[in-house]
Amino acid sequence: MCGLEAGPHAGPPASSHATRQPNQPSRVVRRTQPCDPSDAIRRFPDMSEDYLRRAVAEFVGTFTLIFVGCGSIVAANAIHDPSLIGVALAHGLAIAVMVSAMGHISGAHFNPAITFGFLVTRRIKPALGVVYFGAQLAGAALGALLVQDLLPRAASEAVNLGVPALGNGVDAASGVGLEAILTFFLAWVVFASAVDERGTFKSIAGLAIGFTITLDILFGGPFTGAAMNPARAFGPQLVGGHWTNGWVWYAGPILGAVVAAAMYELLYLRPARKLEDVGSAKSGVLEPRASEPS
Repeated sequence: MCGLEAGPHAGPPASSHATRQPNQPSRVVRRTQPCDPSDAIRRFPDMSEDYLRRAVAEFVGTFTLIFVGCGSIVAANAIHDPSLIGVALAHGLAIAVMVSAMGHISGAHFNPAITFGFLVTRRIKPALGVVYFGAQLAGAALGALLVQDLLPRAASEAVNLGVPALGNGVDAASGVGLEAILTFFLAWVVFASAVDERGTFKSIAGLAIGFTITLDILFGGPFTGAAMNPARAFGPQLVGGHWTNGWVWYAGPILGAVVAAAMYELLYLRPARKLEDVGSAKSGVLEPRASEPS
């Protein structure tokens, strides 16, 4: 801190002539280093470099999701595979691998809805959140562009470049609800496995998050495309020009992620009363954690 810093112990500063009454708590006033505006200037390159590292990680992870995800839809149609298994696994594995690879660098959001949940719970600075948004959308756009340019144009156009779409009688309002619920599952797992320090599976959070995306697509794919991610919609929407009901894949995922993040934060990360640890005598559960010997 700059200037004077006060503490609860000792007497007044040497320059003070005040007297202290008996039994009155004393007070420390320490003179600290003066403010130097050049300190902030010197720290700026370090902060910019850190933001750049994180942005590149978010860009690469989101690019991987869109390139592999949209590419898998084009491939499935090209080989006349009507099942969702390949597409669901491609999306889930892309996220599982990249979360495991980049989680220690940027937190591996790869999803503006997840980043929005972190902003609401104040787990990321607004300036860094904006950087994440830009990196995620840029990675999504490049991933979709390369799918369009590298794969046969007829094959990519046959599936509208893999852009999520409403189907099987689902209207826009229902689509928002479905996307919100599917994204709620995803954000809940992210907070439980990657954010909560007590999470048993934190070291393999990428696997849990990837499996969540896979199961969501297996259910929601035929109805909304199960994007769960505004960037997953934005890339092919921008490159292919397919914007029909486009707002569904922004409103739904952001709503679901914010609700899940806020609920988990309030219930488990900032509880009024500390939760008993699993396996403690007070909880009545004597079983050890998965990481502890039995």
